[in-house]
Amino acid sequence: MSAIESFRQKMEAAGVNEPAIKAFERAYAQLVAKQTAFLSEQVIAPVESLPSADDLPEPGAGRIASLLAQAAILKLNGGLGTSMGLEKAKSLLEVRPGVTFLDLTAQQILHFRATSGANVRFLLMNSFSTSDDTRAFLARHPELGSADSIELLQNKTPKIAISTLTPASSPTSPDNEWCPPGHGDLYPVLAGSGALDRLLAAGVKYLFVSNSDNLGATLDPRLLEWFAQSGAPFAMEVTARTPSDRKGGHLALREGKLLLRESAQCPDEDLDAFQDITKHRFFNTNNLWLRLDRLAEVLATSGGFLPLPVIQNKKTVDPRDKKSTPVYQLESAMGAAIECFDDAAAIAVPRSRFAPVKTTADLLTLRSDAYEVREDGTVCLVASCGGVPPRVELDDHYKLVDQLDAALAAGAPSLKNCRSLKVSGLVAFGSGVVFEGDVTVENPSPGRKTMEPGIYRGLIRL
Repeated sequence: MSAIESFRQKMEAAGVNEPAIKAFERAYAQLVAKQTAFLSEQVIAPVESLPSADDLPEPGAGRIASLLAQAAILKLNGGLGTSMGLEKAKSLLEVRPGVTFLDLTAQQILHFRATSGANVRFLLMNSFSTSDDTRAFLARHPELGSADSIELLQNKTPKIAISTLTPASSPTSPDNEWCPPGHGDLYPVLAGSGALDRLLAAGVKYLFVSNSDNLGATLDPRLLEWFAQSGAPFAMEVTARTPSDRKGGHLALREGKLLLRESAQCPDEDLDAFQDITKHRFFNTNNLWLRLDRLAEVLATSGGFLPLPVIQNKKTVDPRDKKSTPVYQLESAMGAAIECFDDAAAIAVPRSRFAPVKTTADLLTLRSDAYEVREDGTVCLVASCGGVPPRVELDDHYKLVDQLDAALAAGAPSLKNCRSLKVSGLVAFGSGVVFEGDVTVENPSPGRKTMEPGIYRGLIRL
């Protein structure tokens, strides 16, 4: 049996759908042929200007209801947040006491349905790791619909032994033989699960996709109207890059077509240019708009998947054992689909539409008064932040969510007038602690010290 046949057999036995198998076979062929997804500065050009969401008018109430009746919202919900010590879906973290990311998303969906009269569809793309917890959570919101009607299950792909380019083996931990294929798997999932056909049959034309940990990514009727009027099959929301975004994927042009370049696609010699936020100015928020009838046409001609750039990550079969078998993990990004359509579009959106939680520092900011939670379930920066969240740096005493929770047992500090906060050492905060401007808090002693209520600026040594 050839290597490619052994991969297909393994994936079929695991129940992986046919479009995902074909996408893997294409990616594997590129690996064998030593093709890479590198994009050098010589073949791309910066994007100089884009339409701005700030200039969009508000559609009339009747138009909003008509558009929402043709719209669905999909949240990518496959992440566990293991880097923060979590063993459950990151979206089940609390934003406010007793209120999780998914609670707020549910609130947003139900608000749209109540105010427009339209049955706005809601979908979650779970991984095998997040499915059970998420389905149990959905029982709290039966009005959203059944878990079976909401859940899409992400595929998995085999890890590849680097030495032989055959399926990697881990007899004592078979789960280690598999890896997630990246969120580019969205397209094979939509096609292979039948969800795309069901949505189209229900009259759904527009799909808004975003990460479940990005509470700034709400369905904005102005953007929905813009996308519908544009006629584009695909649109990406981008925002101005800041120094904290210099490692994230940016928008670019190649031969007049938009594309997304991720850091893994950047040759080492171009790294400085990649991180130059004055040259490559627009950052991918991973908020995407899909025209489903156009997507169905493209998928029908390509076997149910899109020919996305393949990122070849070198890992070990056991991620906790750096001496275990070296492997390739083949992944793709859903935003890279922008180059699969000649007439794809992009729009510049305010920073408020990009508020993901990747670290406990992000979670601290979100739990503070720098953000407000509105009655419709949306979350936004308060006006005093000027559209830019405080820059928070926490040392390793706060790397895990449990460690942050211990520091915030008496409540989150005020950050609404804080530009930056850097914390070193064990510190306990509270709701009466107010940080303003640029603040550094240091506790060199081994024990935790509690900050008394008050206003703090500059360097604070406890």
